[in-house]
Amino acid sequence: MSAQDHAVSLEEQIDQWRNYLRHRRAIQSVDVAELEDHLREQIADLTAAGLAADEAFLVAMKRLGNLDALSREFAREHSDRLWKQLVSVAADSGEPAAGSRKDAIVAFAFAAAAAVAIKVPELFGVHMDTNSELPSFYFHNIPLFVLPFLTGYFVWKRRLDAKAALPLAVAFVAAAVFANVYPFSEGANGEPLASSTEALTVMHLPIALWLVVGIAYAGGRWGQVEGRMDFVRFSGELFIYFTLMAAGGGVISGLTMLTFQAVGVNAETFVATWLLPCGAVGAVLVGAWLVEAKQSVVENMAPVLTRLFTPLLAAVLVTFLGTVLWTGNAVDIQRDVLIAFDMVLALVVALLLYSISARDPRSAPGLFDGVQVVLVISALLVDAVALWAIAARISEFGLSPNRVAALGLNVILLANLAWSAVLYVRFLRERGSFPALEKWQTNYLPVYAAWAAIVVVVFPVLFGYV
Repeated sequence: MSAQDHAVSLEEQIDQWRNYLRHRRAIQSVDVAELEDHLREQIADLTAAGLAADEAFLVAMKRLGNLDALSREFAREHSDRLWKQLVSVAADSGEPAAGSRKDAIVAFAFAAAAAVAIKVPELFGVHMDTNSELPSFYFHNIPLFVLPFLTGYFVWKRRLDAKAALPLAVAFVAAAVFANVYPFSEGANGEPLASSTEALTVMHLPIALWLVVGIAYAGGRWGQVEGRMDFVRFSGELFIYFTLMAAGGGVISGLTMLTFQAVGVNAETFVATWLLPCGAVGAVLVGAWLVEAKQSVVENMAPVLTRLFTPLLAAVLVTFLGTVLWTGNAVDIQRDVLIAFDMVLALVVALLLYSISARDPRSAPGLFDGVQVVLVISALLVDAVALWAIAARISEFGLSPNRVAALGLNVILLANLAWSAVLYVRFLRERGSFPALEKWQTNYLPVYAAWAAIVVVVFPVLFGYV
């Protein structure tokens, strides 16, 4: 191999290492540059001493790995790399680091605090009763029992100062006020969520507050595409962990009731009012800690899931559009249908976001990118069909909270999907860059939160709390 080939190989290895570090949540761009300078200095010294470029890279990685845990993480993930053997041994032996133990203790403390918080209303006479309707208070405040603690965990973990944390606290206080101050209309029998604006508030409040969690998670990097994309990855990975824990929790709950039933004790009340609510809010914090501590496991799993469900969902949407054209039937937009349409479109955007976050931006366009474009364009057409049906419904029956909320959300989704399709097609035709698509998607995240906040704050007043 010529000296030029050695240089190309060395630059490729350094480039892979640099891009890996840039996707780590614990390190920022300026730190990557500093670490790369150290690595290149080590390589230059070693090559000057007579080592070949590849040998110098291995030795330099070993030295740097002893100084920085990120190199060890890189080595573990790229198990096919020869230098894995040089940097991973020390990290895999011995007891966990003190920092990891402290992180786990703090995360579980926040989880316990969230579990306690959801039972505090019991002290004021607001009970979870399995024999009657759950009080509307719990529906209004479910995100406030867990998201402030999740935000607090990231404030601690990212070492945010009081100046950065204060606006986050103000956002939660404002959310608590708007979630509880409005006099929503009640049903004939006093059942909860009988008011449309009340139901919309319950559905949209977590979306608005999730942006607050994201700002804390980014830790000062929210203004950067990488920081927002890291939050997208975190959200997807947390969903996976929470789903797995929820499935396990369901099994444990069933076994608990069966076990106590064997001795004549009915454990249903304990499971429904203690085990499930406390476990659910605590699981969010535990899941967040697992995502932080075990990133590489899920990062290998999540891209597989996106590659599995993206073509399936694309096939469903294409089939639906074909059925509409074949039958000529108009879409009957009822409340349940609106929710189903919006859930499908939201799933499309979520898959698009997460597949973008899991993709190597340096890779050339491939077959899966073509499938993504089919998914986006078919979702765009489905959104247009839904918008037409909603507009027809409004012109026939007038405005209502549900129709206006659906109209606004579908317009927002239409704008996102339309420009995403343009950017993706440009990338496929090699007339645009993949980072432009990343930037568009992450820049659009606050739009969803802003619309959710409008629904929570403005809609109840605008429609008379009905």
